[in-house]
Amino acid sequence: MARIVITEIMDAPAVARLQAHHDVLYDPLLVDDSPRLLALAAGADALIVRNRTQVRGELLAALGKCRVIGRLGVGLDNIDVTGCEARNIAVIPATGANALSVAEYVITSTMLLLRGAFMSTSDVVAGKWPRNALGNRGRETAGKTLGIIGFGSIGQLTGRLARGLGMNVVAFDAMMNEDAPAFQGSGVKCTGLQDLILQSDVVTLHVPLVDGTRGLFDAQRIASMKPGAILINTSRGPILDLQAVGAALRSGHLGGAAVDVFDVEPLVATPSLADCPNLLLTPHISGVSSESNDRVSTLIADKVLEGLR
Repeated sequence: MARIVITEIMDAPAVARLQAHHDVLYDPLLVDDSPRLLALAAGADALIVRNRTQVRGELLAALGKCRVIGRLGVGLDNIDVTGCEARNIAVIPATGANALSVAEYVITSTMLLLRGAFMSTSDVVAGKWPRNALGNRGRETAGKTLGIIGFGSIGQLTGRLARGLGMNVVAFDAMMNEDAPAFQGSGVKCTGLQDLILQSDVVTLHVPLVDGTRGLFDAQRIASMKPGAILINTSRGPILDLQAVGAALRSGHLGGAAVDVFDVEPLVATPSLADCPNLLLTPHISGVSSESNDRVSTLIADKVLEGLR
């Protein structure tokens, strides 16, 4: 019987499935208790984490017995994958399991920010009735161009949903050209990065955090977007300059932004963003829903069990 250590929240049925086969230590707060985590890591045959547990350095060195690391999500920037490979530790992400949750977040943010009418409750109940201002400013989704940067499984699903709403969809992926299978029959046009930025009414980011994407959307690139465009980041915080986004919103160059990921999480208090119009900030939950939690947890439980055989 192997020892499995789970450091962050995982759906109960998936935990129970693991417990039926192995000795499981499940503590969703373990990520915040570094000394205890390091002590438990030494006896772990498998480790299951989300995005906050940093599997590198001291923690990776402590995993003397570990054979499998299950990642309850997709991004692997919190895991030293090369270091794991050197120790013969298999790293398993939940590829595809939360794609629909992220894609729906992008589409919801797109419609909300284009229309601009769904944050008026306080004004309406106060009797201000901002009908003319909101009605004149609101934009329809159909006919707008969505630019997808990173055309993997999440980008592709986002494109399908957007086309269902009557949007034109273009995509850029540094690893694909127009002959890639992902573009065939999708109705999505493959284009260059700068062309995408210049023509898109909404730009959504779906790229991993690597040297080439760090700081990808800085002040200069944001300034090259169409006036009034919407920017959405559900990938990783360092890909986008959040202060530059705030400045572009206050100047009116950006028409809105939705940001779900940050350089440091939780985000430290940032008073400079408090007065930004049309800014949605969410706590890294675009890929989290009841259904996606079930899919992610089930997939990782099954893959970890398989890896321990």
